This record gives sequence, structure tokens and C-alpha cells, in this order.
Amino acid sequence: MGNLTYYIYHIPGKKIGVTRDLKYRVTQQQGYSLDEYEVLDQSTDIDYISSRELELQKSYGYKVDLKPYNKLFKMKINATEQTSTFPVPLNKLKGRLMDELGKTWETVHGIFELTKETVDWIMKNASTSMFNKNRSYIYNKSFYERFLNEAKSEAQLFYDAINNRSNGQIKQEGKAWVDEDRFQKIRDWAQERGLYDKGDTKTQFCKLMEEAGELGRAILKENHVEFMDAIGDMVVVLTNLAMLGGTSIEACIDSAYDEIKNRKGKMENGTFVKNG
Repeated sequence: MGNLTYYIYHIPGKKIGVTRDLKYRVTQQQGYSLDEYEVLDQSTDIDYISSRELELQKSYGYKVDLKPYNKLFKMKINATEQTSTFPVPLNKLKGRLMDELGKTWETVHGIFELTKETVDWIMKNASTSMFNKNRSYIYNKSFYERFLNEAKSEAQLFYDAINNRSNGQIKQEGKAWVDEDRFQKIRDWAQERGLYDKGDTKTQFCKLMEEAGELGRAILKENHVEFMDAIGDMVVVLTNLAMLGGTSIEACIDSAYDEIKNRKGKMENGTFVKNG
């Protein structure tokens, strides 16, 4: 945890605060651009940065926090055999997790840790507790398979999941990964926002090329989270592009599969080369 850096930021006339992630906390969450705030101090020592924040708040004339930063975030994660539960509702979960980067907790599958990558995964896979709407949880086995199990490749994990179809859903370790209505949900979302009334195939194609660029950058950076995001975004765009073109993504996939299902060939330099 010694390599985690804490930043004291100052939004002139507004506040002085502490964060580990300036982009998320100040820019994305609070809406301030780089030229609208300044970094007053930084350190890997949470005790130093906590007392320093209070000193600066007092010297700048701001209201001094009742509790120092290092006393605010002591989130207790409850781990059972199957799940890890966070005492935070989904709409506030990311902020709390980002404030506790570096935190670890023990599960039957090993030691889990909060990093930027695991936080992104948690936010995509967390669900609200059926017993308490102010709590959210993840499945431990899924977390383990994604971050700790080195025996399987990502492609093999997904292939295994697809081959465990049950009750109209693709299951990954007992949790619904993707449901059969995913394309219709995308279309419903687009229809509600007027995309089919005001959009066209040209703009969607441009959007597809933009997302393809994001995918290329994710591959070059070997960033799995951005890789998944880019592919997901491309699927959304393709679903809408097909609709605007007078067809459906399902029909396009079925047509493509009919073309390749009996195709023969061999792998050369990582690419399938068809015969003839």
C-alpha cells in the first residue's frame, strides 16, 4: 500500500479535499477541469496527508472536516463462501471503492484487493442485495476467475460460459452473465432516446469507427477493462446500425454464421485462412 499516492486538491472558493484519483473525484464526479483546481500537496503517507488537509482547510478559511481523511473510510467488506458484500448502495459504490484503493480482504478463494481494474470490474458485476437496498455484492468465484485464476485464458472462460446455457441465460458460476434479450434491451434504450427517429446509418458508421479506434488502443495497452468496454460499445453501435439499415443484429449474425459454419481452413500466424 506504500505506493498509493494521496492528493490534496483545492477548488478555489469551494473546498479543499483529498483523493487518490483526481480525474474521477474532481473532474468526473464534481465537474471541474484541470484549470479549475490545483494540487496543494501529495504523499503516500495517509496519516500525513490527513493532518495536512485539516491544516490547509483551516489556513485557507474553509470549514474544517470533523474527521480526518484516514478515519473516514473504514469500509468493512463481509465475505461469505459465495459473495463479498459492501455496506454501500450501488449508486455510491464506486466513490467508496476508489477511496479505499489498496484495501484487501480475505475470501475462501484467496486475498482480494481493490485496484482501479478490480473496481471497474466490480462496478460492472455488482448487484443490489435483496435483503438491504443499501448494500451491494459480487460473486467471489467470478472475481477469482477474472483476477486470480491463471490456469484459464479469458477466451476459454467465456467459451465455457457460453456452453453452460440455462433457462435462456448464459451462466458464469451461477450468475447471469448475459441474457437472451440483450439486443432488444439495446433497441429499447435507443428508441426511448430518439436514436431511430433522428439518427442515420452514416452517423452510426462514424461512431463504429470511433469505437474501433478505442478497441485498437485497448489492445495495444493490453487493458482488459477498456478492451471489454470497446467491444461492448461496438456491439451497441452495430445493433443500432442494423436497425437503422432496416434489419436486425440477430439477422446479420445468423447470415454470417450460415456463411462460415461449413467453412474449412487452417490457422496461419494467428489468423484463420479458409480453403480455396
